[in-house]
Formats: sequence, structure tokens, C-alpha cells
Amino acid sequence: MMIVMKPGATPEEVAAVVGKVERIGAQAHVSRGEELTVIGAIGDREHIARLGLEGTAGVEKVVPILKPYKLASREPAHREDTIVEIDGRRVGGRNFSIIAGPCTVESRDQTIGTAHVVKEAGGSMFRGGAYKPRTSPYAFQGLGQEGLRLLAEAKSETGLPIVTELMDARDLESVLEVADVIQVGARNMQNYPLLAELGRAGRPVLLKRGLSSTLEELVMASEYILKEGNEAVMLCERGIRTFETAYRFTLDLTAVPVLKEMTHLPIVVDPSHAAGRRALVEPLSLAAAAAGADGIIVEIHPDPEEAICDGPQALRTDDFAAYVERLEAVASIAGKELSAV
Repeated sequence: MMIVMKPGATPEEVAAVVGKVERIGAQAHVSRGEELTVIGAIGDREHIARLGLEGTAGVEKVVPILKPYKLASREPAHREDTIVEIDGRRVGGRNFSIIAGPCTVESRDQTIGTAHVVKEAGGSMFRGGAYKPRTSPYAFQGLGQEGLRLLAEAKSETGLPIVTELMDARDLESVLEVADVIQVGARNMQNYPLLAELGRAGRPVLLKRGLSSTLEELVMASEYILKEGNEAVMLCERGIRTFETAYRFTLDLTAVPVLKEMTHLPIVVDPSHAAGRRALVEPLSLAAAAAGADGIIVEIHPDPEEAICDGPQALRTDDFAAYVERLEAVASIAGKELSAV
């Protein structure tokens, strides 16, 4: 249920409604706008309905929510796009973010050098994996703590916010010491205990769509984070598994406008993992920007042929500045401005 308060409802009236909702074991999420305050009541609908909130002081109306995703839905409290603030950068609304870096942290020279390239080209944030989920248990799994240390050094030198993946809740504290944004990979999209932990951690989250997940399943996964009080969630389309074998995954660009209808959360696109081939990354990036995406997360590397993982899909650092210029131009046509400091 959504409880819409009257214009000018007092803080005491809002608190009284929140108290009634919480006394029956439901959760109350308060969203304050310029004119109206809306309270989302999450819990058993029948119990909430029996509260008789329509007659409570300060309440304008009670609106039942039909969507299974209460907090991520645009209706009725979140008509406007959510904008996630990350160390001076903004994701969502009219802002376009370029998150770039290597698939995995390999060495100090590779990490620090690539971070400077991202900074100088006008990138918004630096991505790099310290922990890597791999299909084979025998493949390189990341540098772990040493990788986090190198990411921290990259941030110290460039000032770029760090985006890195968390795979195991046991590593949460060490990742929180470094990460400005915690990435949840496609294979962990429905790891609900992990999502709940991230909801309680309060750090911005980039949630990737599962390889075979529907859009509703993606949005429902975000609900696990939102319901714990963390509103800084970004959704990421990274390609889904279909019958096509000409490329790694099928990048579902239709997901961008459809998710914009479904949810107020920012939408980021990962062209690298969908393409699997360097030559396809820029066309997919430009198409994503034209479709209205709020940002791109892309892999770049100083020497892709020597990369430990995902070299064939990584853009060369030497080509990154020109790539950013072309991407910025298309994003501007879609009404967005590059978010960088």
C-alpha cells in the first residue's frame, strides 16, 4: 500500500502513520517530495487495510499497489527518476556515466595506468575486479585483498570512485573499505541473502541482470536491496543467453526503455560482456546511449592480448578517449550530459 499524505501534513502526523504501520509488523518507507509525503507500507495487505488509515489525520488517500515490486515501481510515489549520487558523480536523470577499467586487477602498472587513462578521458568511475566469478574453478579468481589495495591506490591517485564486485558476504567489510559502488554480478543476481546484506550496508549497488532472467526478476531482485533501506540501486543490462551463437550474449536494448517504464532506478548497460568481441563494443555502446541508458560500464586494457581474462572484448586504452567523445555525442542527442568531475 502507498499512503499519500495531505499537502502540509505535519511531521507528527507522518510519524503517527508510520507508527501504526510498524505496530502490525509491516515496514514503512517514507518518501518526502516538495509538496507531498508518501509512505510505502510493505507487508500483509489485509492487515494494512484493516488499519483504516483513510481516516487518520493528515492522510489524503491510500493507494493499493498491484506491482509485486513495491519500492522499485514508478507508481505512485516515484514518478521521477532516481538519481544516485556517488562522490560528486550523478547516475540517472539527465546524467550519463561512463564506468571503465579492466575486467580484473592484474598488476600495479596495469591498474594505476588504466585509471589515469579513464580520468584523463573524462570517465566517471573506475571499475576493476579484485574477486572474479569464473565458469571454471581452475581459472584466475582475482587478486583478492591485494587487488583491493591496488584499487584503493588508483582512487587515491586519480580521485575516481571505485566500482568492484562482491561475491561473498564474508568479504563485505574489506570491499566496503575500498568500493564506492558494489557490483553484483549476473550469477549472483538472485543471491538474496547477499542482496539483503548490501541493502543493510547502505553503499550504492550496481545490480546486473542474470543470464536467463526476466526484467521482472531483475527488478524483484533490486527489491531485496531497497527493502532494507538502501535506495542507491542501479540496474545493469549485460546481455542474456539466447539461441544466437554469433556473439557471446544477446544485448537486450529493449530492456532500457521497458525498465524505464517499470522502475525509477537508473539503467546502466554493459556492452563488453554481451559482445565478447572488441569490434562490437562501440556500436553497442552507442546504441545503448541512443536508447536512453543512464550509463555504460565498459572494459578497457592497455594490452588486451596479454589480459588474464576477457582480453578479446576489452577496448584498448589508446582508443578510449576517442570512444568517450563519440559516446558523449550520442548521449547528448538523447538529452543527457556526461557525469564527471
